[in-house]
Amino acid sequence: MGRHQTLLDSRHARAVFNRRVVVAAIVSVIAISGLLWRAAYLQVTQYEHFQTLADKNRIRTQILPPERGRIFDRNGHILADNIPSYQVEIIREDVRDLEATLSLLAEVLALDDTALADIRQRLRQSRSFDPVLIKSGLSDREIAELARYRPWLPGVEVVSQLTRVYPHKHLLSHVVGYVGRINADEWKRIDRDNYRRTEYIGKTGVERYYEARLHGQAGYRQVEVDAFGRVLRVLEEQPPVPGEDLVLSIDLRLQELAYTALGEFNGAVVAMDPRDGAVLALVSKPGFDPNLFVNGISHADYQALLNDPNRPLFNRAITATYPPGSTIKMLMGLAGLDLGLIEPEKRFFAGPYYTLPNHSHRYRDWRRGGHGWVDLDKAIAQSVDVYFYDLAFRMGIDQIHAYFTEFGLGVRTGIDLPNEARGLVPSRDWKRNVRGEPWYPGETVIAGIGQGYMLATAVQLAQMTTTLANRGKRYRPWVVADHARSEPPFEIKNREHWQPILNGMRHVVHSSYGTARHVGEGAPYQMAGKTGTAQVFSVAQDERYDAEKLERRLHDHALFVGYAPYEDPRISVAVIVENGGSGSGTAAPIARKLMDAALGYYGYEQANIEVRGGRE
Repeated sequence: MGRHQTLLDSRHARAVFNRRVVVAAIVSVIAISGLLWRAAYLQVTQYEHFQTLADKNRIRTQILPPERGRIFDRNGHILADNIPSYQVEIIREDVRDLEATLSLLAEVLALDDTALADIRQRLRQSRSFDPVLIKSGLSDREIAELARYRPWLPGVEVVSQLTRVYPHKHLLSHVVGYVGRINADEWKRIDRDNYRRTEYIGKTGVERYYEARLHGQAGYRQVEVDAFGRVLRVLEEQPPVPGEDLVLSIDLRLQELAYTALGEFNGAVVAMDPRDGAVLALVSKPGFDPNLFVNGISHADYQALLNDPNRPLFNRAITATYPPGSTIKMLMGLAGLDLGLIEPEKRFFAGPYYTLPNHSHRYRDWRRGGHGWVDLDKAIAQSVDVYFYDLAFRMGIDQIHAYFTEFGLGVRTGIDLPNEARGLVPSRDWKRNVRGEPWYPGETVIAGIGQGYMLATAVQLAQMTTTLANRGKRYRPWVVADHARSEPPFEIKNREHWQPILNGMRHVVHSSYGTARHVGEGAPYQMAGKTGTAQVFSVAQDERYDAEKLERRLHDHALFVGYAPYEDPRISVAVIVENGGSGSGTAAPIARKLMDAALGYYGYEQANIEVRGGRE
């Protein structure tokens, strides 16, 4: 019995063992199968995913920024260039402690709170793997300091870069413009991929208007790196496409001449080629140094520019507007002929003042005693206010507005520069809509000599003069050739009416009675022109303008427009001298110097035209 029980126990134990072995085997098979399936899943099904993750640790894509296109004048002189420099960048995903890193960089590079705030904003807006500029234009000392602290600055790299430079500084600051750091608003509208590792964008002038052409197309380079981020080899590379070089219509020699000729005065000078509308010179004085803006202008420097009473950042050539004064009297004369209100030879008595019917207010002539009997030729050559007061009253503001607007005043010229102003040719509707007031006859009278509400830019006056020189053929002013375009011609009823207008302009400088006759003295060519003044403030009815008793800032602006040679125009000029007083004495000599230089007769030193007095 006992032996039988022992045998049963032995069989039971063996059965239990066998069952356990089977269960263990099954569990082992299941476990091994699960491991094999997981290995197959990871290594086959998820291969691409994990290969990508591995490559991210091993392979990096570096963006190669394009070289910005350079800018030249018409004769090949470089106006905007690129020079090599060093800058420090940070890649957020490689930084262990961002705030500690920024604090150390601030100490090493002397970054102020404003600069740090800007860096933090750009870090927030960028992707974690995008390099973000910390500071450019590093000095040798800063490069050495960064190398010393390199072990404590993971994710921070010093890289070489091309930096924009403007060799002529203030001379072309309003034409060429400048580049500056890309701000938050600009990041929203640009192609970020194309601007990665590019810190600059055109802000003003040609740099802004032709940004798309100057910037170019970014490239890339795929590199293999080690665990410390050091480049081991280049795997693939797509070179960047450089930006387009631009050749401007500007003649650097004429630009410098015009800027220098303004002397102690602020103002604007625009010179054009009447044959195609090319802008030969576009000066706004004072200018500023655009190099200050490239790497981020300091707060102190920017405030100095903003607080400068001469407003150097203000483009006086295309953004500033001035009363055109007597420079529009030729248009008044042309409109009068076209509308049949005047005849070239018909004489008119121009006394010392003009009065409206049934009104006592006196609209005075610039010459105290008046001009006596004059025809259209003398009215233009001597700039007779009373003649044009009467013509304006008979013409009416509605016809003045329609005629001037069709000629191109009061509308943008379309020049290929940003921030061009429209100017203003007033009308009844304009005053009612803008000021909520009716139009008065006296306002028509002063509009006839380019005063009152009437405003124009220097580039508009240059275009107007070009159209006159071409007898109605019009061009859009341009600084880059493929922007050139002719406009619909200005048509008049009788083309013979052009001749008396242009004769009057010629007699301004080449007759014994012209307001700028001294400017034409000794010229080896004939020119045509018109002087003008624009009041800065109004003189009371019973007072006289006396420049000697006024602060200079209250002196009239001096204007002159003209072209040369008279029979075959090759240059047209508009000059506005702020507080210059006399168009003939201050503005006209500047135009003569430009004409001499452009036509190849004299250099700047030889064109020594005396500055003289007089209001027109």
